[in-house]
Amino acid sequence: MSRIAYVNGRYVPHSQAMVHVEDRGYQFSDGIYEVTGVYKGRPIDAEGHWERLERSLRELSIAMPMSRRALDFVASQVVRRNRVVTGIVYIQVTRGVWPRNHPFPPKVTPPALVMTARNGLGPGQAVAERGVSVYSQPDIRWGRRDIKTVSLLPNVLAKEKAHHEGGFEALLVASDGTVTECASSNAWIITRDGVLVTRALSNDILPGITRARLRELALGMGMQIEERSFTLDEAKAAREVFISSTGSFALPVVRIDETVIGNGVPGTLTLGLRARYLEFLESLSGPKWYDGH
Repeated sequence: MSRIAYVNGRYVPHSQAMVHVEDRGYQFSDGIYEVTGVYKGRPIDAEGHWERLERSLRELSIAMPMSRRALDFVASQVVRRNRVVTGIVYIQVTRGVWPRNHPFPPKVTPPALVMTARNGLGPGQAVAERGVSVYSQPDIRWGRRDIKTVSLLPNVLAKEKAHHEGGFEALLVASDGTVTECASSNAWIITRDGVLVTRALSNDILPGITRARLRELALGMGMQIEERSFTLDEAKAAREVFISSTGSFALPVVRIDETVIGNGVPGTLTLGLRARYLEFLESLSGPKWYDGH
């Protein structure tokens, strides 16, 4: 079956999905994106993703391309037309098409909207049971990492370096030695006392939707959470380390650089939290984005 994409008001074959050469997302990275998970045909935390999308657009003074209800409808259509049962929806909004010039185009310029969907939702359970390695990289990104902008070149370079070393992710480290997050994930540690630690929300990190869900689930499990900075050395000495994102859920980290975390296998607290998240996925209700036909 040919994949289908939504491009500026039209559902088109994926192979024919194109944007204008003077789209500001292409020329200036002047746009934002969202990635929403789909599990058994149902959206994962869709409201949180739409809220973050609206906030990112607002911070960049880009107009909403349509109402949230309309976005939800288009997303459901893209999922249905691509027969995605468990996978992702990718949404991208740019400031639109206008002759190349740094100042914003006139306000009447419509934003550009693209959506795609595909099956496949991150690494499987076998990877989680084995754990992954991450490699530290200097965080050279701009100062507004809380906006989910399409300007991801520093993230790409960091993750490519980590992959070259055989790692799954890049752990980004600020100039003061503290961990911010990963190239495409939020970062967590569990101290020797069993306390979950993750960096507090600010301009330094992306407010992860999965991060927020895991925080809620962990509190419900009676776990103690501290939202604060931690150093790379503290991470390497932690009892457990894990990363979180739409696709990775809570994914155990068993090595940072050349340092083995704990005893080198996924920790029980991380696996317990991941199991609780999987239970949450199984409990999803609400509108189904795939009707099976």
